[in-house]
Amino acid sequence: MICVTTPTIEGHRASRVIGIVSGEAILGANIFRDFLANIRDVVGGRSGAYETVLREARRQALEDMSQEAARLGGNAIVGVDLDYETVGNGMLMVTATGTAVVIAPA
Repeated sequence: MICVTTPTIEGHRASRVIGIVSGEAILGANIFRDFLANIRDVVGGRSGAYETVLREARRQALEDMSQEAARLGGNAIVGVDLDYETVGNGMLMVTATGTAVVIAPA
């Protein structure tokens, strides 16, 4: 599945627009990771634990969105947008949205 943030895919044309598709992933960061992240925040540096959780959440959201597009008959998604939010206490949410299309070579 081709997923792009642009409204078109170079070298292809959308022969059919299917509609909006989305995928969501909510993952919790455990207390041990939170503790280590707080230490890193104090002493500086990147929080590898949170970066890993965010990457996994993004992967899952994009995968869910792609599966929905395929189920509807699409072979590409244009205009992909990713949103990141915190939900509740220590939960991280990633939402991926885009427009499912059927593409053909231009």
